[in-house]
Amino acid sequence: MARTLRTLTRLMGWSCVAIGLYHVLLGNAALPGAASAGATVDSWGRFMGAAFVGYGLAWLWAARRRPIPAQAVRLLAAVFLLGGAGRLLSLAMHGWPHGFQIALTVIELALPPVFFWLATADEHPRHEDAERSTAAR
Repeated sequence: MARTLRTLTRLMGWSCVAIGLYHVLLGNAALPGAASAGATVDSWGRFMGAAFVGYGLAWLWAARRRPIPAQAVRLLAAVFLLGGAGRLLSLAMHGWPHGFQIALTVIELALPPVFFWLATADEHPRHEDAERSTAAR
């Protein structure tokens, strides 16, 4: 389980860094249906892209700790879940967005419970995980 947590945490970090940089570099063109949204949305999107890079770096920081801090995983997963909840609120207030945004919403709502479940896996490794890591040394 600890290996799964470490892998998912790294994957989350690198994905967020890549997505954030994509938004910083492309601005409105990074958002389906927003290419002509104007300078204000472009500025906001590029800024939020930089914030998303920072969020990804926080995941990578957590992934590099030994053990991975459960509290950090829970906090970062809660932020991700809040993003999904924000998308649901938008859906309720403004209707269905682009299909890609729906797929992202599903990920943002489904992945945090997995991280909440795995959060302590590295702090309290199961007996089998501990034996495997001892045998690998």
